[in-house]
Order: sequence, then structure tokens, then C-alpha cells
Amino acid sequence: MRHAAIKTLALAGLTLTLPLAALAHTGASAGAHHHGLAAGFMHPLTGADHLAAMVAVGLWSALAARRAWPDLLWAPLAFAGMLLAGALMGLAGLQLPAVEPMIAASLLVLGLLVATRAHLPAGVAVSVVGLFALFHGVAHGQELAGEHDAALTLAGMVGATLLLHATGIVTGWALRHANAWLPRIAGAGVLALGATLLAQAV
Repeated sequence: MRHAAIKTLALAGLTLTLPLAALAHTGASAGAHHHGLAAGFMHPLTGADHLAAMVAVGLWSALAARRAWPDLLWAPLAFAGMLLAGALMGLAGLQLPAVEPMIAASLLVLGLLVATRAHLPAGVAVSVVGLFALFHGVAHGQELAGEHDAALTLAGMVGATLLLHATGIVTGWALRHANAWLPRIAGAGVLALGATLLAQAV
């Protein structure tokens, strides 16, 4: 019964994001008017690439953690912090090369990390995740450039990012001692999405 409950919880966490995953990132909300806390909160949920990356960071943190504290938090906090830094760069009009290919590459790497449950030293994990988050943030910032209430919009965006990380952490923690194939399937799904987006971006 306990294992069945764990699997049910894990699958519920994964399927929470499936309806949103259908909205592949195309800079999708281009042309729409986005500003304010609610719009910022929804922004990371409007593209499968951003959504998958943020959930995957939480999944990997939980699956690879050797102890609950502080291993669970290094990568998610690094991602959220660098996402905000990148968004501020994008809002300011700063450019980074190959933003879309790097976002796709982040899914390849994160999917592989989830599937293998690879443990990296904290400094390496923070550097890898933070680098990718910078590109995700720049993409968000460029899409939001010129909008009003930038501070509220960014606050909502970071809040949604942390919630997606938390969803991944809860799901990953439930999967730690469940069927070993479930994390592999989740990681393979993220990796496949990254490969598809990379093929489109190059």
C-alpha cells in the first residue's frame, strides 16, 4: 500500500504539468499584453521548455540528493536567482548569443541528470544550473521588455519558478524509493523535448 501511494503521488505531481506542456515555447505569448503579478506568474507556464526545465531542476535535486538539507536547495535556488538576473538583463535590452539553442541544451542536460540521478558537487551543480537559468531568464526578459509593472511581473515569474521547483522536489522525493524506471522515463521525456527543440533551433 505504501509503495502504491508513493507512485500515485509521484504520478500526480508529474501529470499536474501535462496540460501546460502542450504549449511549446515559441516566444508564444508574443504580441500579447503581459504585465502584473498574475501575468508574471503565468509566464513560465506558457512554454514546455521553461516548464520542463524548472520541474526537472527540482526532480534532479531530490533524486540525486544525499541528504535533504541543504542538497535539495542548491540547484533550485541557483536557477531562480540566475533566472531573475537573466530576466533583468533581457528587460534592459542586453543580448546573449544562441539563447534558444542553449535553452534546448539545458533540457538535454537536465533530462540526462534526472534519468541518471547523477550527483554533482554543489559548486558544479550551481554553476551548470545557473548558466542555463541565465539563458531562460534572458528569453523571459526579452519577451517582457517594454511592459509596465516590471517589478511585479518579475516577482510573479520568480514565484512560479519556485513553485515548479517545489513540484519537482516533491515528486522526485516520492520517486526516490519507488520504481526506478519512473525517473528514467521522466528524464527521457525532458531529454527528448530538448532534442526536438534543439533540432528546430539550429
